[in-house]
Amino acid sequence: MADKMLLRVENLLLHFRAGAGVVQAVDGVNFDLNYNRAVVVLGESGCGKTSLAKAILRMLPRNVAAYSGKVFIEGKDTMALDDEEFRQNVRWVAMSLVPQAAMNSLNPVLKVGDQVAEPAMIHLGVSKAEALEMARKMFQHVGVAVDFLDRYPFELSGGMRQRVAIAMSLITSPNLVVLDEPTSALDVLTQANIFNVLKRIKKDLGVSFILITHDIATSSELADDVAVMYAGQIVETGDAMRFFTEPLHPYSQKLMASVPRLRQTTELEFITGQPPSLINPPTGCRFAARCTKRFEKCSEEPPVFEKEGRTVKCWLHEK
Repeated sequence: MADKMLLRVENLLLHFRAGAGVVQAVDGVNFDLNYNRAVVVLGESGCGKTSLAKAILRMLPRNVAAYSGKVFIEGKDTMALDDEEFRQNVRWVAMSLVPQAAMNSLNPVLKVGDQVAEPAMIHLGVSKAEALEMARKMFQHVGVAVDFLDRYPFELSGGMRQRVAIAMSLITSPNLVVLDEPTSALDVLTQANIFNVLKRIKKDLGVSFILITHDIATSSELADDVAVMYAGQIVETGDAMRFFTEPLHPYSQKLMASVPRLRQTTELEFITGQPPSLINPPTGCRFAARCTKRFEKCSEEPPVFEKEGRTVKCWLHEK
């Protein structure tokens, strides 16, 4: 069944060692992503979204305490590959990353054209001239003037640097690109322009996206599917259109109730309390302490329930 999906994540787990204990950043995550689709991973800061991206791309720090599960890309279990096989055949080839702050990921002393061309030279084995020509075409896709190839990162605006990072992620023609808060440091107009670029790339190149963000309003521009993350776990997945109009999990409902609407006058809501510590998360439902709908069974770990093609990790939806 895994070969029918572009991406399938099964029981993915990533824990880190810290001074106070083991941080359960990603704790048994499951979700699918099909070809030419965009899934938005929503959740508060600190819920494990970026750690999930690192686990999928195997960009792991040194303090890993546990890392397990299955990550299928086009039917191939990448977790079964050693680090060198993964580096050569998966990262930048089958899937790539657009980091949160492009200025921090670009080398300030190298021209951006050379940096965009480098993955093609390393992973596709093309010459520098061929790679620069590929970079030139990719700049046109993302809306960057080709004469910017000879500029340095500090000569570009924040929006242009982010477009360069997107071009770099696409240069090897991966089917999947992970976007980690790609517009968080940009102004509203630039954010809109970046999302227009991403929608055009998705349409023209058939690329699938994992968009990691806490910005619900902006993410709706790109989303086909939604995965809601809370305290290291995915608590709801489903079609974006249905999610944005009718979220199932109490946490998802609170998130949507906190978003201002142009044509509604309902009072905005907020979630009381703080997210639980990922070093010592509570037993049972991890959202229970902040949930207004909690009841006795919430002290038990809820399984994932299926509901009309959607999944939700909440006892309220027990059949």
